[in-house]
Amino acid sequence: MRNVLQSWLLGVVRLVVGAHGRYGTARPSPRQTIYFANHSSHVDTLAILAALPPDVRAFARPAAARDYWDSSPVRRFIANRILNVVFVERKHESGGDPLERVKDALTYGSSLILFPEGTRSLTGEVGPFKSGIYWLSLQFPDVSLVPVHLSNLARAMPKGAVLPVPISCHVSFGTEIARATSDNKEAFLTEARDAVVRLQNTVKG
Repeated sequence: MRNVLQSWLLGVVRLVVGAHGRYGTARPSPRQTIYFANHSSHVDTLAILAALPPDVRAFARPAAARDYWDSSPVRRFIANRILNVVFVERKHESGGDPLERVKDALTYGSSLILFPEGTRSLTGEVGPFKSGIYWLSLQFPDVSLVPVHLSNLARAMPKGAVLPVPISCHVSFGTEIARATSDNKEAFLTEARDAVVRLQNTVKG
């Protein structure tokens, strides 16, 4: 049932916004990967899933904030029954690990879709990355890290919109970046963000 509903929903996304995939040195592979992208709209997750090849999409789970996706029956249905979301606890109890479920998903072999900015950009610029992706890379060094840039999604579904506006959008997959090490947190976060920005500049060019 999930595959049928997901295929239908992603078909609608492709029809409305295109979600055309652009690939760098190689197409995404079934190898376990963290895809990390800029965040500009609520269609972002769907656009990335739509652009992934089917054999890769089958193992990819979006990481998303529980306080948004678990806030209504409709959102909860989409998150659990269609997208197979891994919830992130942005409003976690003191002392808890907000990435606990994300780490569990990686442990059991899933690939992940992350938005390291933590919130949507209202300017189109890629904001600073939060440290979650660093800690995940440090704990799971065998998982590939692939940058992704989403173009025009903020125009397709601006903040406050209920339905997306038909417009051609692209999902650009970049070259895998180096893993985190115990002593390079700030440098790693800067490089990860810069990898997404480079894709943005390539699209503009």
